[in-house]
Amino acid sequence: MAGRQSAGILLHRDGAGGVEVLLGHMGGPFWATKDAGAWSLPKGEYDDAETPEDAARREFTEELGLPVPDGDLVELGTVRQSGGKTVTAWALRGDLDPAAVVPGTFALEWPPRSGRLQEFPEVDRVEWFPLDVAREKIVKAQAAFLDRLAATLSPPPE
Repeated sequence: MAGRQSAGILLHRDGAGGVEVLLGHMGGPFWATKDAGAWSLPKGEYDDAETPEDAARREFTEELGLPVPDGDLVELGTVRQSGGKTVTAWALRGDLDPAAVVPGTFALEWPPRSGRLQEFPEVDRVEWFPLDVAREKIVKAQAAFLDRLAATLSPPPE
């Protein structure tokens, strides 16, 4: 596999002020006090034995503890994050209650070099955001997915 690759689903719905997207705040001690740039669409890594779409569906369920809502996935393409990871995403119109989320967990040695493994949630909270607010919250490279989503939802020019 050439580099780390990740896939995810950007859930969106019509809110009172326009389109809203579901983002998760990254869990673990590094992200605890960060807000801007610390939110992501539900996503995760996969290897060549799995298709990106299958990985996106699996990771959505693993990270949020909820099934992927029914509906058609709309491809949003790929971005490369600053750490070099490639992320492929799909948009999906759907709804879910953030209070129903039961996040998956990961183990991390914390504090560093302590020899103690601690469990942390993959996401420590999940919220719906209007697109303009989501642009401030989301990992910088993933903002391209918000622009691509907006482009798929706008009517074609006359």
